[in-house]
Amino acid sequence: MNLSVVQACLTETDLERIRHAADHVRDHDTDRVLAGLLPALTAEERADVCRHLVYDHTAVLVFPASLDTLPDDLRRAGLEPGPVTPSVVVRGRLARRYGAAVADSPVAIVHVPVAGRTVEIFALPVPPGSPLEAVAADERAAGHESHHAFAVTAPGRVIPAGLRTLLTERAGAVPDGGGYNRHENVTVLYFRTARHRRFELRLPGRHDPVPDATLSLLGVLTGAWATQAVRTMAELRIADHLAARPGLDADTLATRTGADPDALRRLLRYLATLGLLTASADGTYHLTALGEPLHTGTEFSLHPLALLYGGPFYDSFAGLTYAVRTGQEAFAHRHGQHHFPYFAEHAELGDLFHRAMAASAEMFTPVPDLVDFSGVRRVVDVGGGNGALLGRVLRAHDHVEGVLLERPEALEAARAHLAGLTARCTFVTGDFTESVPEGGDVYLLSRVLHDWDDARCRTILARCAEAMRPGAELLVVERLLPTASAAAWDLHMLCNVGGRERDEPHYRRLLEEAGLKQVARHELPLGASLLHAVRV
Repeated sequence: MNLSVVQACLTETDLERIRHAADHVRDHDTDRVLAGLLPALTAEERADVCRHLVYDHTAVLVFPASLDTLPDDLRRAGLEPGPVTPSVVVRGRLARRYGAAVADSPVAIVHVPVAGRTVEIFALPVPPGSPLEAVAADERAAGHESHHAFAVTAPGRVIPAGLRTLLTERAGAVPDGGGYNRHENVTVLYFRTARHRRFELRLPGRHDPVPDATLSLLGVLTGAWATQAVRTMAELRIADHLAARPGLDADTLATRTGADPDALRRLLRYLATLGLLTASADGTYHLTALGEPLHTGTEFSLHPLALLYGGPFYDSFAGLTYAVRTGQEAFAHRHGQHHFPYFAEHAELGDLFHRAMAASAEMFTPVPDLVDFSGVRRVVDVGGGNGALLGRVLRAHDHVEGVLLERPEALEAARAHLAGLTARCTFVTGDFTESVPEGGDVYLLSRVLHDWDDARCRTILARCAEAMRPGAELLVVERLLPTASAAAWDLHMLCNVGGRERDEPHYRRLLEEAGLKQVARHELPLGASLLHAVRV
């Protein structure tokens, strides 16, 4: 198509933007658009998504001098525009962004077919000398209204709900409003990516209403209440009582937990809204799958995590502003020292910390099967806490012997956890920033590096590399940015430890600087990853 004709009302800048949109629509399929928008999705995930939606259109906002001749100008440019209709939704968004001046201006929408899809052109008239020229300049630079759209082809509600979950939790997209369009009988859901690019899902029919932005923000602001409610549930061991005897009422639970019946009933009602409990019509309560991990009798119980994150680590988040302003950890600011020595001086907190770390040991379960240990004789766990990962390796491979390097107080917990394996395990007291035991075929660094800044990570990796012979392997377990869970943990590390979460290229650079080469990456439970490196 020829878009080089000088237009009567469209500027060359806007003409170029329309040309770019048309080229994109013509040259891209659904998979390619998804790959550009959401690079965190794997090829397999994109292929699955493509079974349920198709690339529908690309939208662009332009600023003609007038709407009257816009269709003719587009035709002279080689396009075949549909009718010009008002766009109340876009005008509303522009008005919220720029005020009343835009609210009084007409905003039109024109659909132009290109290669079986559509270029959706929004048009805000801006005559020469109009004060709206500033709006046009800002919108051209920011591209707030530019977006790609996908039509969901799967009927019903199950698959669209799954798509929304995948796009937000796995791909990192952020919901950005939307609603039901009765004229087209579609529900439009808006999203933004980590790179501030917009896209929308178009669902046939009416779907669940998009949460009101203010109510959604209030839900975020009251997240602290949920944390404390879960901590109280853990302190009162409500999950234990309901696991032992499902279907207890509030009065019975109050008697068993030593709580005030009315106050406990109010807590239970809130916990039910969080999905940890269900309330029956007869006034009894039952534990849900979400609440089950708070039962102390389950493997990988999160009971100690609820106490830790609702206790000392929760308190330090009150100093988050200090941490953000200074770059220093809030825990030390509030307690006078880093949390490792602080917990070492307070035995009850040290014990809680080690139990909490063991609670998330589920992420280690696949590790013994992801790496070939058949030729391995000795595994050295560097800063391995209570030895949860080392223990799994030793139990899975009875020809392997282990070495655990830790602080004295951590080794006490490790000896208890590794009972039955002590004949094959050596416990070494030491500091991994000074030296690491030699002679290992495989070295483990599990949830260690994220505790420290880059300078200290370089030191730790250098000590590991010094102890490793060429060809020895290093297994690093960490959460990787940019996933949403890693972003939350990254803020936790800033506030409570002074460390940080990192993305894979960041870790790869740190490894290379120490003479280590990453050879593989494996996904682990609980949002963790295993980085497999070798000493070169």
